Amino acid sequence: PAGAAEAVTRAADPDRFDARALAGHARGGGNPVIPLVAELTRAVGEEYGPYVHRGATSQDIMDTATMLVAARALDLIHADLERTAAALGRLAAGHRDTAMPGRTLTQHAVPTTFGLKAAGWRSLVLDARDRVGRVRDSLPVQLGGAAGTLAAFSVYGVEDATALPGAYARELGLREPLLPWHTLRTPIADLAGCLAFTAGALGKTAADVLVLCRTEIAEVAEGSGGGSSAMPHKANPVRSTLIAAAARRAPQLAATLYGSLAAEDERPAGAWHAEWEPLRDLLRLTGGAARDAVELTEGLTVDADAMRAHLDLTHGLIVSERLSAELAAVLGRARAKELLTELARRAYTEGRSLGELLAEREELKGVELGEATDPTRYTGFAGALTDRALERR
Repeated sequence: PAGAAEAVTRAADPDRFDARALAGHARGGGNPVIPLVAELTRAVGEEYGPYVHRGATSQDIMDTATMLVAARALDLIHADLERTAAALGRLAAGHRDTAMPGRTLTQHAVPTTFGLKAAGWRSLVLDARDRVGRVRDSLPVQLGGAAGTLAAFSVYGVEDATALPGAYARELGLREPLLPWHTLRTPIADLAGCLAFTAGALGKTAADVLVLCRTEIAEVAEGSGGGSSAMPHKANPVRSTLIAAAARRAPQLAATLYGSLAAEDERPAGAWHAEWEPLRDLLRLTGGAARDAVELTEGLTVDADAMRAHLDLTHGLIVSERLSAELAAVLGRARAKELLTELARRAYTEGRSLGELLAEREELKGVELGEATDPTRYTGFAGALTDRALERR
């Protein structure tokens, strides 16, 4: 009856209920919906109290509430990912041609650009944004009754109970599921995957920043580093640290949620319950990482001079790949390799540049190697790749 609906709506004021007390009473029945229904029934009153929680089961309420909480969290995460992607886009465009050492297995490899590095970070963030958006738009209500058959609704006079989930979904702004999903946990697995991926995608940026902001590298810096309780000179990369911590915790939380896919029968004992804490933690961790990523990327400072100086740390050997190819055309492949191996050793022991040592070789008189020994001229197609990456919206 309309009167019952109005009475339940009036009584369902969140301020009326003591969440801590409900949590304490939840142990008796294994979930907080049971004491909540009892409290709501009392609040509605004797006349309309019997209409509270008709036909649904506790898991219907918990799962739907979980989807509503997840939707709100994903909306915030999505917005923060948009801001982070925009900040990284500005960094990539502004440093399109800023040469820096490319590092592989912790060592200098060949030159790259900071623009390409930032474009790569942005690409991962956009991947995460797209996944978050897809999962957000797919979050369903849960309404199946005691064993997923909607049977009780017919007892209460509903002619076609299969229409109820759709109406319920429209009221709440969620999706209508094809079937009740009490033990068909695709929505939870999708949440686990997109949240863990997002934390990891942001963790990639954080991991790189943590390397590049080391004192002995100092190619980037967080805009407002945190201090130390013992060392006044410290400006710690706090945002990157927090993101990196979240990225390491998220996969284990997601693993628990994936483990709950193996849920028995029409409603499970334990598998559903095991989801509650890890999903909550995963939403909080990833949400926090997304907000930290906004602060990190919008405040990140880049030292192009330090990047350029570091290109010379290996005495010019950072362009040995290019020189190998160019000298092979002049000296032959075997001799070129032999010569570069010898000069590489001398460059380190004598502290001289590879270009200087090459210029002294009689066999290379008249061979122009100025461009080939300039690391800023050996960034390949980094600029074009950056441009292509920035076309993605």
